Amino acid sequence: LLGQILDQWFESEPLKATLATDAVIGAMASPHSPGSGYVLLHHVMGELEGQRGAWGYVAGGMGALSEAIARAAAAWGAHIFAEKVVCHVLLGRDGQAQGVALQDGTEVRSKLVLSNASPQITFLDLIPQEQLPKDLVQRIRQVDTRSPVTKINVAVDRLPSFLAAPNARDGQPLPHHQCSIHLNCEGTHLLHQAFTEASHGHPSSRPMIELCIPSVLDPGLAPRGCHVVSLFTQYTPSVLEGGRPWDEQARNAYADKVFDCIEAYAPGFKASVIGRDILTPPDLERIFGLPGGNIFHGAMSLDQLYFARPAPPYSGYRSPVPGLYLCGSGAHPGGGVMGAAGRNAAQVALEDFRHL
Repeated sequence: LLGQILDQWFESEPLKATLATDAVIGAMASPHSPGSGYVLLHHVMGELEGQRGAWGYVAGGMGALSEAIARAAAAWGAHIFAEKVVCHVLLGRDGQAQGVALQDGTEVRSKLVLSNASPQITFLDLIPQEQLPKDLVQRIRQVDTRSPVTKINVAVDRLPSFLAAPNARDGQPLPHHQCSIHLNCEGTHLLHQAFTEASHGHPSSRPMIELCIPSVLDPGLAPRGCHVVSLFTQYTPSVLEGGRPWDEQARNAYADKVFDCIEAYAPGFKASVIGRDILTPPDLERIFGLPGGNIFHGAMSLDQLYFARPAPPYSGYRSPVPGLYLCGSGAHPGGGVMGAAGRNAAQVALEDFRHL
């Protein structure tokens, strides 16, 4: 339990709660849930430009990272088909993957197929069920994909000014504007309370909020004097109590609640808002193909990690379909902007390719 670990090492409750946010980020779990300590480790074990545990903003937004990878791939001869829907994986008579079929009827032939889609989409939508072991299909159907995340993108006409550190008269960014700002995180009990509400089908009345202002470091993301604010919030259930869907009224009511919380820390924030985009768990699933809206393609719980990700004995990136490999967040070691699953899968695929 992360709570026990933090209590052993730290005395300050705000510090413990701030660390705890990285243990529950993207997880329908509280700091007192078994296995939460690993999720914290997962988020701090890496490094950025030689600095261990550091995170950074991508210049140009997260899409710029994908574009950089695409340019590198194209330089080595890759052909990229953007916004093309894959209907199914093409299989030969021997069951070997031979490419993919697109929604427009195009067939892209290849000796190997690597899927960055979730295991649910890969195995349940793109492959005929009779081509897969029944135990694998059952396991994939049972993967915990619950997501607590509602992402809110906000456009504002000025920087938020926090009571704890008011803006300077010239309105220029201060050091804290360049960091992740955690709100409603004064104690781990608040995170646990927010989780408990969502586990009963209610959006948290005092949600955990991670607020970032990337335009402070990357001014090209917003017009002069304006900014974009990224709000990573939880906990929100995928389905509301009584099976109610996330309609416009429910989405706006939750966003209003989040904005009320920010207003308490930074008076004037609500008046600065000129636009917002609300992405609940069902929205994240529909738009980005994230099962249940889960940013990791499945919970990072102890029963779904290492040799069990996405299912034993298929944690080595190879699938039951020869020539088909998993390389996304649903494979080992899980989610995060690090590319480890893709690199590992590529090495396995290349090893097999040499023996074709």
